[in-house]
Amino acid sequence: MARRRITQETFDAVVKENMDDFEMDPDDALKDAVEQFDSQGVDLACIVKAVPVTSEDKQGDQMQVHEVLQALDALKNTGDITNITAESEIISDLKRFTEQCSIGFAQRHLASTKDAYPVILSCCKRSLEDKEGVIASLSALSALTNGQPDLLNAEGQTLLILILNKYQEDPAVMSIGFRTIRHCCLKHEQNRQDLVKGGVLPLLTGAISRNTECGELVKEACATLRYMTFDDDIRVAFGNAHEHAKMIVQDHNALKIITAAAKAHVDNFSVLSELCATLSRLAVRNEYCQDICDLGGLKFMMTLLVDSYESQELVRQVFCALKAIAGNDDVKDAVVNAGGVPLIVIAMNRHMGNPHVCEQGSACLSVLALRKPKNCTVIMENGGTLAAVQCMRTHPDVVNVQRQACMLLRNLVSSMEHFCQPILAMGAQPLIAQALQTHGDLGDVFKAALRDLGCEVELKELWTGKKGSLTY
Repeated sequence: MARRRITQETFDAVVKENMDDFEMDPDDALKDAVEQFDSQGVDLACIVKAVPVTSEDKQGDQMQVHEVLQALDALKNTGDITNITAESEIISDLKRFTEQCSIGFAQRHLASTKDAYPVILSCCKRSLEDKEGVIASLSALSALTNGQPDLLNAEGQTLLILILNKYQEDPAVMSIGFRTIRHCCLKHEQNRQDLVKGGVLPLLTGAISRNTECGELVKEACATLRYMTFDDDIRVAFGNAHEHAKMIVQDHNALKIITAAAKAHVDNFSVLSELCATLSRLAVRNEYCQDICDLGGLKFMMTLLVDSYESQELVRQVFCALKAIAGNDDVKDAVVNAGGVPLIVIAMNRHMGNPHVCEQGSACLSVLALRKPKNCTVIMENGGTLAAVQCMRTHPDVVNVQRQACMLLRNLVSSMEHFCQPILAMGAQPLIAQALQTHGDLGDVFKAALRDLGCEVELKELWTGKKGSLTY
């Protein structure tokens, strides 16, 4: 059931009442107001939980206004002023507005309800010829649209593409521009499609090619490319995620560009993690998986597992990328032949306490084992099965770890039935039974694992095919 909502004005009025009528100090008045509304089941996610500060209106009267709205009002009052001093003040106001919006979603939401978007868009337009102004206004737009992609309209899309085309040689502008686009594309399929039609893809791949040495820009551009392949807008029945990935690879040579960029950042874990994450989103077809391998992507990932296995996030993203490209059966064999299995197991054991590494490591081994008896033997001999069982033992409450580990066990025994007894000897059965009891929503997955391991399991026949009466 949806929770009730109130306006910011209602919340502020209660805080003011606590201060004026009950003589509470500001902190206590705020705390009491929050507790009141929480007890009434009111959703305060979009409410700025702060005491407004004193400000003066145009007539000099005192009024209580939140800081984000003070910064917004300052921008609204700039009018058509164009002198250098005023432009400097505008940039200062934009930075102040950006700082306020960066505090939290409630500040951004409040600003958007007071027409912040057209004000910031106007600032972007008027600063087109000034790099410092462009950066300040784009930063404000990026902060405002974070979590509010619906704000972006056709005018804003055109302006973003115009700015990116105009400042193609400037990494600072491009970076903040790409971040803005990313905020506008998360959970918004129409914005993604419109920006792709507007020409954002060549701007992204071109920026990586021209600025390979600039780690921050490469990271921002790759992250934005990755967002273009998302299918996360529940309002849309069918998205263009696959088509966008195809365009990025086939029309803009992204696989070669990204693998080349990786060689320039061998010591930058954050950039390497993003490159691996992007490659995993682009490996959507059998031939793309092989292309990544042929372009040196597999060798690069194996090197990362050897040299950088201490970094949890990097290891997780390497596992994701390996899992993606191993969708190609030939690449499965290439990963195993390159010594990938022992490297994966070592990294899993090193980061056993991290559920995300355990999940992706088990998933990676599961894909390598699928339809590959020889690979199953390598996984078994190198301790992959034992690592997966230990993952289940370490993270009993993490459903994805339990599911991926069970999938690995199933893939192993479906190809090599004689592995059942050694796996059961590792203590797999009670762990799967515990997962079945804890995570009932995925009961079929765990029951199937028990069945394939030769254990007794109660399977419920949901429908016998016989016609019968319906009970309401």
